Amino acid sequence: MPKRILIGTVVSDKTDKTVTVLVERKVKHPLYGKIIRRSKKYHAHDEDNTFKTGDQVRIEETKPYSKTKTWKVLDRLAASKGTAIEANLEVDAAN
Repeated sequence: MPKRILIGTVVSDKTDKTVTVLVERKVKHPLYGKIIRRSKKYHAHDEDNTFKTGDQVRIEETKPYSKTKTWKVLDRLAASKGTAIEANLEVDAAN
């Protein structure tokens, strides 16, 4: 049986060797026919902690790494647009 491959966006990289990936899909409402978005979060294995929040990645289904983690990150499709960087703006108060 082939392994499923999904495309999503990394929404959290706070845990060690794990990223949380948000996968969105579009489905047609069964009664009204409107196209609506459905999303689901997957925990994926990231061995080297290389993927950051905002990256668009491909994940592949694998054997379970833990209770909730059964996906592995394959590669990065698009890097994040940037993250907030704290500036060190120390103003000299002696003036």
